[in-house]
Amino acid sequence: MSQKSNARGSHPQPLFEAVGITKQFGDFTANDDVSFRIYPEEIHALLGENGAGKSTFVKIAYGLLQPDKGSLFWNGELVSIRGPKQARQLGIGMVFQHFSLFDALTVAENIQLAMPAGESITSLSSRISSISRDYGIEVDPAARIYNLSVGQQQRVEIIRCLLQEPKLLIMDEPTSVLTPQETEQLFSVLRRFAENGLAVLFISHKLDEIRALTSRATVLRRGKNVGSVTTKGRSNRELAEMMIGAKVKDVARQQAPADAKVLFEVKGLNRAKANAFAVALRNISITAHAGEIFGIAGIAGNGQDELMAALTGEWRTEKPGVIKLDGTDISISGPAERRVAGMGFIPEERNGHAAVPSMSLADNALLTNHSLAGVVRGGVLDLVGMRAKAAAIAANFDVRLPEPNPLASSLSGGNLQKFVVGREIIKVPRVLIVSQPTWGVDVGAAVFIRKAMQELAAKGSAVVMISQDLEEIFAIAHRIVVLHNGVLSPAGSATDLTAEKVGLLMGGDTAHTSDLAGGSDVAPGASA
Repeated sequence: MSQKSNARGSHPQPLFEAVGITKQFGDFTANDDVSFRIYPEEIHALLGENGAGKSTFVKIAYGLLQPDKGSLFWNGELVSIRGPKQARQLGIGMVFQHFSLFDALTVAENIQLAMPAGESITSLSSRISSISRDYGIEVDPAARIYNLSVGQQQRVEIIRCLLQEPKLLIMDEPTSVLTPQETEQLFSVLRRFAENGLAVLFISHKLDEIRALTSRATVLRRGKNVGSVTTKGRSNRELAEMMIGAKVKDVARQQAPADAKVLFEVKGLNRAKANAFAVALRNISITAHAGEIFGIAGIAGNGQDELMAALTGEWRTEKPGVIKLDGTDISISGPAERRVAGMGFIPEERNGHAAVPSMSLADNALLTNHSLAGVVRGGVLDLVGMRAKAAAIAANFDVRLPEPNPLASSLSGGNLQKFVVGREIIKVPRVLIVSQPTWGVDVGAAVFIRKAMQELAAKGSAVVMISQDLEEIFAIAHRIVVLHNGVLSPAGSATDLTAEKVGLLMGGDTAHTSDLAGGSDVAPGASA
């Protein structure tokens, strides 16, 4: 596709350009003189740690925020983007990491709100089904949002944006709910999108994806643009070190002890559908050993939420003997009783489930603390002691605080997740149940969280990790199962599996269950 000359230089004209963008919130500078260009036919990555300024910058590009200083250009012309409607009229579309959906409406009704008036729900539903099949992210147009998992809601955001036929597509962590096969299918579509003269701004913490898909990357660090580089031929380590400004330590799978003691056992767990859109759990069996990280892979919406609720005690079976902690039956115990018995829980949603945004970190630390030691003095809560506990968690788990004892809502996603992980791990539970431990966090925070789980396992605890991130699963899990439509595959050793095989199982290809070694009762390091 031919490109017009840029009046400000000899290079081809950018489709979108930002020059000297600065944005402050009080004394905090989120963007500091940031300049950026993206060209037609280009897939360009935006990299940076949580809190580096990526979200602020793309909100400015999409009209959700106005810069304090700087200029924006579209096809070489100076523009002032005063809102998302104007951005869409220009041809800018955006898929957000955090969703803007109405829970009580259906998928089609939510998407209709962003479309031009006049199209019937029936016609729109047909187009939704068609484009969702093309992209490998199928969703029921008639489903209500409150019945969808987090991953399925993200699919709705992607489809809503794609139906608007943008010229510049901003995608924030779009592959977090896809199998490797679906991810490659999406990448093929994005490549065709770029070949047709359009542009993609791709935001992801998965550096393998960045290198496979994009041609250039712009790196933000503490609000500043520290450079734009070609991504081809660069290693994950190089890109990660540009992002954080320091050396990055690799996370490698640790050796699990052979024939270790079973600490956590689930045998024949069944759960009926809670509603028409829920997933039934069928004959779930798990054994997790001392020193082991047991990985449960799967696409969102295949029973992860239901399984997490059953393992934590938020939903309880009435049948005894189904769930055991170190040989003790805890099947009918609730979350508080299971915590007292030696379990820790890290749910997927950190805001509202794992932490209360409107409460301080000290208060949040107390929420799951079932020992009053150090926090009660003379029958009264010791506020100094509570703050000291929260400060200890922050110090030990590299939580970067904007002020002493801040509200949870004031922390970036990565820092809040590190605090939640630290709150559980600092108690050294015998069994830790964790769902999506590094979802939506930057590479530095992800490395820290994964190492923390490894260190807990090295102390003899068992970690049961539910994750959609295959890179994460293969990096630290000793054994892997796949959850599909409420059924677990047999367990296989991570050293004997490939991401391709696991991805096929995630998509429902049961022909590959024979590739899994042994069963869920085989200890890591032991022969099947």
